[in-house]
Amino acid sequence: MKNLILIYFILISSAFSQNDRQFIKQIKNDVKFLSSDKLEGRKSGTIGEKKAYSYIIKRFKDLGLLPKGEDNYKQAFSVSKNKIKYSDLNTPIFFDSLVYATNVIAYKDNSALKTIVIGAHYDHIGYGVESSLTPDLNIVHNGADDNASGVALLLYLAEIINNKNYNYLYIAFSGEEEGLWGSSYFTKNPTIDLNTVSCMINLDMVGRLDKKSTLAINGTGTSKEWDSLIDKSNTYSFDLVKSESGLGASDHTSFYLLDIPSIHFFTGQHDDYHKYTDDFDKINYKGIKMIADFINSIINNSNSFSKTGLTFQKTNDKSNTHMSFSVTLGVMPDYLYDEKGMKIDKVREGKVADKSGILDGDIVIKMDTIIIEDMMSYMEALGQFKKGDTIVVKVLRNKKEIELKVTF
Repeated sequence: MKNLILIYFILISSAFSQNDRQFIKQIKNDVKFLSSDKLEGRKSGTIGEKKAYSYIIKRFKDLGLLPKGEDNYKQAFSVSKNKIKYSDLNTPIFFDSLVYATNVIAYKDNSALKTIVIGAHYDHIGYGVESSLTPDLNIVHNGADDNASGVALLLYLAEIINNKNYNYLYIAFSGEEEGLWGSSYFTKNPTIDLNTVSCMINLDMVGRLDKKSTLAINGTGTSKEWDSLIDKSNTYSFDLVKSESGLGASDHTSFYLLDIPSIHFFTGQHDDYHKYTDDFDKINYKGIKMIADFINSIINNSNSFSKTGLTFQKTNDKSNTHMSFSVTLGVMPDYLYDEKGMKIDKVREGKVADKSGILDGDIVIKMDTIIIEDMMSYMEALGQFKKGDTIVVKVLRNKKEIELKVTF
């Protein structure tokens, strides 16, 4: 009898493992297609964008989700974008050009009082002519992490979420790379009553979970309930790095500005960000599944708010989206660093920091007379300087303070 019971549990265990493998295989298939060369970087308004949204629509249909766009699953919009051309005298001439883009929207109707919005942008930067960190190369930037990973996570969530206490609105945004075009358009032209929305969950760059399972969650201050829900649900041993502000350079911002509790899941910056090397073979697919299961747990643990929605609250909105500065060090910050100072993940070759002797891994703690406590104080400090200024920047390097002269 004991042997039969043991065999039974082995069979059950292997069945679950097989399910996990199938889910991970589908996540990989989604990322691989969306980040393939034939989509040419999924830039808004291009043929590649159309191929991407056609794929997402098919996946929504296969998952049994209802269309909730303005034209079936689609919500088309146009944006006037300033472009430059040059005359024969090499004089820049600015002109407006309309870009036509499309959000993809699907709905799971459980006849509930409240709806959870789950979003991920699917556009990227095409051939990287405007936004690449390898700008001299006119080559397809596939954006596997940014943000095929987020779309794949969204599709997986649509498959596994089974909590009928909420309705679910799934949105694949276009135009995020251009300046949150798609999410901004949707919040101004919603296809559901936004008063019924409990919260918004944004998935952007979730494909590079590291060995420590470091996971950033931005916007935790947008509801007084987020912290307890997140901590209670973290049975996956994630090393969580929380940020309270509801403002940031991703689509949750558009919802936060309408007083909707909004959070953004993010596995961190990396050397392939906005480069042609951001490919599917570098994605942690098991990590994407883990994050999705974590989010599913957060939703299940929020049932006591399913009739009222989460409680919105304003955050301390110091953000680079509301700051203007004319200079930069030319570095990629470590967005997962949560101690004192601003840690540099990567110094860009040939830029100000590189010329000044600043290295990867340095932690900026002072710029001129300004103490740098965190990312926001670093951004504020940049706003105090202009091109041509020479200042002393103090950094921590291997726990030693070093002063370097920097000229912007």
